[in-house]
Amino acid sequence: MKIRDLMIREVITVDSDYTVKHTAEIMNRCGIGCVVILENKRVTGILTERDILKRIVAVARDPKETFVREIMSKPVIVVGPDVTLEDTVRLMFKHKIKKLPVMERHLGKEELVGLVTLTDIARMQTDLIEKLRKLFSQEREAPPKSMEKVMNYYIV
Repeated sequence: MKIRDLMIREVITVDSDYTVKHTAEIMNRCGIGCVVILENKRVTGILTERDILKRIVAVARDPKETFVREIMSKPVIVVGPDVTLEDTVRLMFKHKIKKLPVMERHLGKEELVGLVTLTDIARMQTDLIEKLRKLFSQEREAPPKSMEKVMNYYIV
């Protein structure tokens, strides 16, 4: 299976000069856990709920006075739409991330065409979760807590 087969195509993006408060309102309204940050139509970062918790809430920073560019995760790890599901999971595992923008090259320029999350993958591929467990076991490494939650939650 290729990432294009399960990626979300309607990605919510914001500008890096949005405040964290405004961006959090957009995320709440859309019921999403992250936004992709664009500057001049280029992906420059990603802002997740976890970023907001760690870099705003936990340190009592004012979200009305803080700009997305100050707390977004960067550089952004991306994946192409024709990458296999297994390779995408390996990439997530390697970088300990759960969300990947999907970029495609058109006329020499990269364009944001989707977003794939570990949760989307888990919902679609319960057998992949078993492979993840085996991979962690083979590496004799515990999965990141966030991945472990997903792995435990989506396997019945």
